[in-house]
Amino acid sequence: MARRGSRTAAGNASAGRVIAGTARGIRLVGPGEGTRPLGDRLKQSVFASLERQIRDRGFLDLFAGSGAAGIEALSRGAARAVFVERDQGAIRAIEANLAATKLADRATVGRMDALAWLGRQGAASGPFAIVFIDPPYAEPHLIGESLSVIAANGPDGILAADGVVVAKHAARAAVPAGIGLLQSVRERPFGETALKFLRWASARADDEGEEDR
Repeated sequence: MARRGSRTAAGNASAGRVIAGTARGIRLVGPGEGTRPLGDRLKQSVFASLERQIRDRGFLDLFAGSGAAGIEALSRGAARAVFVERDQGAIRAIEANLAATKLADRATVGRMDALAWLGRQGAASGPFAIVFIDPPYAEPHLIGESLSVIAANGPDGILAADGVVVAKHAARAAVPAGIGLLQSVRERPFGETALKFLRWASARADDEGEEDR
């Protein structure tokens, strides 16, 4: 069952807050009830070990929802972030959050199906240091399909050769441990949610153990 966000005074669902960087402490709005916000513990797990890699580089937020992941990356020093989301309510939330955090100048928002965007614009917009994938929990197959497109484009296509994919999914969902040269390096459970981190096989050999520090 979806964990519902709390309500803000304005009536929008809350998407938590920015936890570090230039926009630290700013509250974010969500698209509405029934969403699974990227909570503080998950944000810390995603960004604590990757912050140095994010700085001055690109971040791709697929199935972006409120845009909380990409906004956290921008707040922590990412050079740019691309938010891909097809729902108009979510687009409005992303734009409101970018305005509130004053980070819109480094953001691009694409209203499009994420898989279609990857196929049409992914390689031209890349490479990204981090690709964050967070589809609806009822559609975990979208993670594998997204990974397939990323893998097909190879290192320095959509994902940089030293880049990381972070997939957020239901803990019980069957999510591939790897596709092609993209291989899982770590998985972290958070109750009903889990995060899976994947790297290119060549980078994994060089960085083995880094994600656990």
